[in-house]
Amino acid sequence: MSRIIYRRTTASFIFLLLFILAVVFFLVTINLIGLAFNKLGFPPQYSILLLFLSLIGSHVNIPIKIIKSQEPVISGGTVDFYGFRYVLPLLEIEERQTVIAINLGGCVIPVLISIFLIPMVNPVDLVTGVFIMTVLVHMMARPVKGLGIAVPALIPPIMAAVLALLIAPQSAPILAYISGTLGSLIGADLLNLKKIPYLGTPIASIGGAGTFDGIFLTGIISVLLA
Repeated sequence: MSRIIYRRTTASFIFLLLFILAVVFFLVTINLIGLAFNKLGFPPQYSILLLFLSLIGSHVNIPIKIIKSQEPVISGGTVDFYGFRYVLPLLEIEERQTVIAINLGGCVIPVLISIFLIPMVNPVDLVTGVFIMTVLVHMMARPVKGLGIAVPALIPPIMAAVLALLIAPQSAPILAYISGTLGSLIGADLLNLKKIPYLGTPIASIGGAGTFDGIFLTGIISVLLA
């Protein structure tokens, strides 16, 4: 129960990773990433470290609880969702048990960054942004058999960016990151925990699999707004 679970890399994730790395490399060469992170309150030298820690951490799930599944658990195989193919982990667990876990790169690291950024945003703007993003993400989140709760990767970060520009243009990058991250975690994962026992998934990771891509891209777009 206490051991860390690693997610296998899929072809679609590798393609997305290579594309992101190419974009990040270009932005690094013109020092845009460093300048943007500096505006967010982080030393420029930490920018690439934070991005890569999130990517690497996306494969690390920290188990916190085991629940009873109401459906036979689908262990192994693949699931397609909005053009992305996810590999279901092959776990040695009971036939009707689901592991609830927290994803390092999609939950722990983004939440810590958000906590660091929260004091830099107007409280009313913060609550408004997180609330609206939570509602919007919850509306588009879909339960996927064998996978858990999934959200289209590109829509939440774009919505968070537009929303932040409308609510608080002066602090749009910070608000976009916080509202996009917390809104996705709350709206997609936390508010749908009651559905997990009926999905037959071996592991339901908060901030992992179906929501990580959107959270990571939220960070990228938020940085580019700076």
